[in-house]
Amino acid sequence: MKTPDPFRGIRVFMQVIQAGSFTLAAERLDMSKSGVAKSIARLEADLGVRLFQRTTRRLSLTNEGRQFSDGCARAIAELENAQMQVTTRQQELAGRLRVDLPVVFGRRWVLPALLEIAAAYPALELDVTLSDRRVDPVENGIDLVIRIGSLQDSATLIAKPLGVQQAVLVAHPDYLDRHGRPQTLDDLHHHACITFGSGGQARPWHFLDRHGHSLSLTVHGRLGLNHSEAILDAALAGHGIALLSDWLVAEHLSAARLRRVLPLVSTQGFPIHAVWQKNQLLSARVRHVVDLLEKRFVPKAPWHVGALVDGVALPQRTSSLVAGGSPP
Repeated sequence: MKTPDPFRGIRVFMQVIQAGSFTLAAERLDMSKSGVAKSIARLEADLGVRLFQRTTRRLSLTNEGRQFSDGCARAIAELENAQMQVTTRQQELAGRLRVDLPVVFGRRWVLPALLEIAAAYPALELDVTLSDRRVDPVENGIDLVIRIGSLQDSATLIAKPLGVQQAVLVAHPDYLDRHGRPQTLDDLHHHACITFGSGGQARPWHFLDRHGHSLSLTVHGRLGLNHSEAILDAALAGHGIALLSDWLVAEHLSAARLRRVLPLVSTQGFPIHAVWQKNQLLSARVRHVVDLLEKRFVPKAPWHVGALVDGVALPQRTSSLVAGGSPP
């Protein structure tokens, strides 16, 4: 009597789930599409169940397929954990890891941490892309994504909070000496504000009222720029008041190159998450890197030096906030 051997097709099965199609799975596995189809057919024959519903337009898991994939993911995680326990520290992180980061935040705060991890684990191969385009980890074969802003619910993704990006109103001391300090949000209408946008379409500034409700304020100024670092440069040059991320301006506030404006006004926060695939075959490696990043960012982000700026500490919130729109 033939003994079923479901393990031989599990790698192909899990890759088809991640890729969402036989064609893309075949490319990632360096197999032919027919080879992938035959492997899935053998697995289904061994198990005696149908794992996928196939149509000309869509590929989806059956109830049995979903149950089997969940069990496979748990088993793979257990196997990887067992392997990690018997390997040396240098061998715990090995192989290729694809990471996608937001351009400015990623380069300033995440990439240095990743480079430290790469130095500590020589067998780890990092493939890092810097892009502000929201990529689909499953569709693009990305192992780990760092995202700023609200997340859409997804049954295929896992998210780990890494803190909150808080907006800060800032201006150069020379600008404030020449034009005075605004005392209320309405006063911003009488100041030169450096806005985010182009083509005359500036994004409104978002604050929170005393009840925690979102408050949108349309401001105007002579300078409209579509890049946060360019806005920072303009603020440092004394061209007006800017609303920028705390991690972007922290060092300049500490060095008194910039000063906070309306420091007691609450601004809207955007949660920062590490995101990866739920059925990720490299989940142990991904989880290890996420754990190392979490130690770097939680409970106190590296840009929060604990210094007081104009008598007011930089915000140090790490819990998720409701975020609307897109962060600059």
